Amino acid sequence: MQRLHNQLRRIDGKGYKAYKDLQGSYRFDRFRLHIDHVQGDPFASPSRIRIEMSQSDLPLKAEWFNTSSRQTAVEDFLARETARAIRQVNPLRRGTGKSGMIAVDEPGQEILKRTAVRIFEDKVELRLSVGLPAQGRRILAKEAERIFFVYLPSIVERAFFSFDEMRLVKHVQLSDQQEAIRAYLKEHGLVAFVANGAILPRESGVSNRPMSKEQAVPFKSPPSMEVEISLPHGRTVRGMAIPRGITLIVGGGYHGKSTLLKALERGVYNHIEGDGREFVITDASACKVRAEDGRRVEKVNISPFISNLPFGKDTTRFSTDDASGSTSQAANIMELLEMGAKVLLIDEDTSATNFMIRDARMQRLVHKGKEPITPFVDKVRQLYEELGVSTILVVGGSGDYFDQADHVIMMDEYQPYDVTQQAKTIAETLRNNRQQEGGSSFGRITERAPRPDSFNPRKGKKEKVDAKGLHHIQFGKETIDLTFVEQLVDPSQTRAIANMIHMLAKKWVDGKRTLPEIINELYKQVGEKGLDVISPFYGQHPGDLALPRPFELAAAINRLRSLHINC
Repeated sequence: MQRLHNQLRRIDGKGYKAYKDLQGSYRFDRFRLHIDHVQGDPFASPSRIRIEMSQSDLPLKAEWFNTSSRQTAVEDFLARETARAIRQVNPLRRGTGKSGMIAVDEPGQEILKRTAVRIFEDKVELRLSVGLPAQGRRILAKEAERIFFVYLPSIVERAFFSFDEMRLVKHVQLSDQQEAIRAYLKEHGLVAFVANGAILPRESGVSNRPMSKEQAVPFKSPPSMEVEISLPHGRTVRGMAIPRGITLIVGGGYHGKSTLLKALERGVYNHIEGDGREFVITDASACKVRAEDGRRVEKVNISPFISNLPFGKDTTRFSTDDASGSTSQAANIMELLEMGAKVLLIDEDTSATNFMIRDARMQRLVHKGKEPITPFVDKVRQLYEELGVSTILVVGGSGDYFDQADHVIMMDEYQPYDVTQQAKTIAETLRNNRQQEGGSSFGRITERAPRPDSFNPRKGKKEKVDAKGLHHIQFGKETIDLTFVEQLVDPSQTRAIANMIHMLAKKWVDGKRTLPEIINELYKQVGEKGLDVISPFYGQHPGDLALPRPFELAAAINRLRSLHINC
């Protein structure tokens, strides 16, 4: 501690670059401080520090993090406690630029594997960003002393030594219960569960927080789809179970169809208590699919959906720089199948109409021989019966899907009703003479191997790999647009994806190994060594990353406009 005091007094009033002298490690009473990186000036990205604590000194019980899911829950809890402590301590921000800032990568509504707090075998690390104070570009050492010797010890004390044990235990128990529901889904052939009492609507279109209970309609399962699940820690939960197969969500506009689907999209992640969707749980491989006009497609076999294009254009290795709605949606599905998705989530509002359906009258006018598109309605059953891929589909404009559905849920004023039998009766009595166009089988999923020349992170003389918010990645000279990759929920996931692409390009892309092979190899390493392994600051301060799913990583690679494929 005294050494850091002396260093700060020595550089007081000097130019900002003198802060570089602080890099190193310092022993405090209850922790060790590592100053890993010092920002170049007050306006640059803040400095990176780690606070290392002996696990034996902390009031943590080994049983709280004795499984992977529990460890994620405890790390998540401690990151939230740190953010709360920062707000309570309320560090004074005096000076220029980011002077006085103290920040942690704060979790949102979802519980994700993060690098902000890491529990190791014998220690716990907290990773923070700090704006070292300056006036203009002159060091304010007294303000820096206040950060290191007043604010940081207070934050650490509140978050790691004085937290509410019962709140942490409840956080861990909730994780156990969510994992139990996931196990129940697998055991009973289900793809999703929505608990009675769940609050699905959000407070606004730009917020992920729940609508107030006074305004929202709590979810209540139809009796025919209701199950009861016994959970750990003496709890049971009842709610709607969606089996494998083809499930339609129907109903009038503004009655909650898309709200239910959105909740199912986010159900691939666990949520915090009070979110309203704590017990909305979806198969971890469930993926939202939509049309995406203008995206680039590289050598994807879209022939199960689109073939016989004019002028003999090949669709078994289809490429385009500007995909239409139908070709982009076909490519999105085939890319997800390539990665092993077992549940597709589709909303007709964000789908290409000609991809979803071709009715009997249009079939009469435009003969199948002149129509390259095989609509999804004619492939959805094959997807399930041949590949075991279920579909949950929001549809309000086409009853032709009734013929394919195993279950039909009607949303009426935000309440679900099982109308499967009524839909089947309608399908039988109102025959539409529509011809099935799907052929005898679904078709082939092509394995594709990215080529090394696809990945050039250089922009000028330097490498440029950086996330720009939730939806964009700067990779060399190009920007990867993830606007329509809808199950990304946190900018820290996008940062992780940027680093993952860079790591894959350097270590595993050889033009021979397929995209699933190299991604699975990377996730194996992450499982063994932690998410830190993908960071360019490995061993120092990779404190702003959250784990994405393999599907979103593959989606980012597939949207590289420089992508070249061997297949």
